Amino acid sequence: MRGTLINRLRKLSRIALRLLPLIVAVAVVVVLQRMRSGPVKKDAAEISRPLRVIKVPVVALVPKATGYGLAGPRRVWQAIAEVKGAIVAIHPQLESGELIKADTVLLKINPADYELSVAGLKANIGEIRARLRELVAEEKSQNASLKIENHSLTLARQSLERLRNLSGKNVVSPDAVDREERKFLQQKQVIQRIENAIAQIPARREALEAALAVHDANLNQANLDLQRTVIRAPFDCRLGEVRLGKGQHLNTGQQLFEAHGIAAVEVEAKFRPEQMRSLISPRKRLQFRPGITMEKLRDLFDLTVTIRLRSGNWETSWPAQFDRIRETVDPRTRVINVVAVVDSPYEKIIPGVRPALVRGMYCEMELRASPQPDTIVLPRGAIRDNIVCLVDKNQRLQTRKVEIASTRDDLVVIKSGLVGGETIIVSDPTPAIEGMLVESVTDSELAASIVQQAEGRETKQ
Repeated sequence: MRGTLINRLRKLSRIALRLLPLIVAVAVVVVLQRMRSGPVKKDAAEISRPLRVIKVPVVALVPKATGYGLAGPRRVWQAIAEVKGAIVAIHPQLESGELIKADTVLLKINPADYELSVAGLKANIGEIRARLRELVAEEKSQNASLKIENHSLTLARQSLERLRNLSGKNVVSPDAVDREERKFLQQKQVIQRIENAIAQIPARREALEAALAVHDANLNQANLDLQRTVIRAPFDCRLGEVRLGKGQHLNTGQQLFEAHGIAAVEVEAKFRPEQMRSLISPRKRLQFRPGITMEKLRDLFDLTVTIRLRSGNWETSWPAQFDRIRETVDPRTRVINVVAVVDSPYEKIIPGVRPALVRGMYCEMELRASPQPDTIVLPRGAIRDNIVCLVDKNQRLQTRKVEIASTRDDLVVIKSGLVGGETIIVSDPTPAIEGMLVESVTDSELAASIVQQAEGRETKQ
């Protein structure tokens, strides 16, 4: 019994010795935990986000629109043979691309047939005029004869009356009276023939005059055909493709060559309807009426037009005038064709700087209208779904809805929602959290660029 107890005590002592280090370690941890001071609490600092900003500019906006199209001559002459015949002379400069002065003789067609026709018609006209003079003389002669015969008729009537009186007194025989009456009737017949001849003279004169008019018309046509054997330049021009040779026979209606007038060149460029609308102020839009003339339209637009030609890093330009808007809208692209005119393009040539503006050149047309004062503009990237982000006086982000009047290149014209002078965020604020703290970084270069574009003072690259 005693031995068993001693064994149990030994067993418990061994267990206690094993647990003692663990108990001591737990006790040490508890003491240290109670003796340790707690962490120092600090208030969390708000982080500001750096964003690029500009002041909302108020400018005198110069409305501008840019379109593209081809240049072409304002006047085109299609040289066509109006008479047939062989070519007998060709101007030495009748070659493609040559500049020709107005009224220069370019081509001559053999005139022999037309000269013979003119001579024959002149002879026919001379004959008819001679017959008319002859008819005048005949009329005078017939009238003189009629006067004489009327006098003879009077004498015959008097003689017949005397014989009838004598016959009543049985002084002369009835046969004598009959013979005298026969003479009287014969005299009347002579007068009748003369009167008939005189009566036919007006009809004969009308026939001759009609024939004369026909021959005169034919002579005019023959002279015109004779003139058409010489082909002259109708205006100062530049020749297109020419394929002619001396001795070549031409037929009536045959196309000879084409010539382009050099006094003016047209450029027809394409613009979207909203571009043209932006060029007219709301006040002027009220002046549009049905049936408005092109002259009135030019006054309403009051545009300054510049034509530019770009090729690589080379650029040149010409001043131009707004001329008209074409009568149709392209059914596929819904664009409007605007025509501008460059006067005297060949006089504006600067060797090595500005060439001649010729047919087929692909040009840029810039239209500028009168400045619109007190206009608010923004860079296109500052607006997202008609919402802009502002920085208030506390440097907090605020959002505002705006109404857009128009857009142009990198500009957006604001109709309402801003008054100017606000600080607007121009970089991407995503995520744009209302009220978040903003560190404003002014983008002076962008602000200056926007104002320059709006006022039409873009610096050339």
